[in-house]
Amino acid sequence: KALINRGSITFWLDDEAIQAWYESATPSSRGRPQRYSDLAITTVLVIKRVFRLTLRAAQGFIDSIFTLMNVPLRCPDYSCVSRRAKSVNVSFKTPTRGEIAHLVIDSTG
Repeated sequence: KALINRGSITFWLDDEAIQAWYESATPSSRGRPQRYSDLAITTVLVIKRVFRLTLRAAQGFIDSIFTLMNVPLRCPDYSCVSRRAKSVNVSFKTPTRGEIAHLVIDSTG
């Protein structure tokens, strides 16, 4: 049973995170307005790092999770994440020895 549970993964998606996934502020500068919030970009970058994925694989992984959870969200395109990663500050803690049992996505980032 323990060996089976080792491959188990649980995703928690906060309602506030769902509401904050898309950018809602009106653009204050020239150019195309941002579609995805910093929370969405940060989430993709964290999942990419935790599961050691490429940006394209992370995009497919997150879209699959949203489909399985029946959440009406789309993952930002890998090229959008690549561009926005330069301006979003993501602090990664040092890896722990234990395994990740639950991954929580909430509005705090």
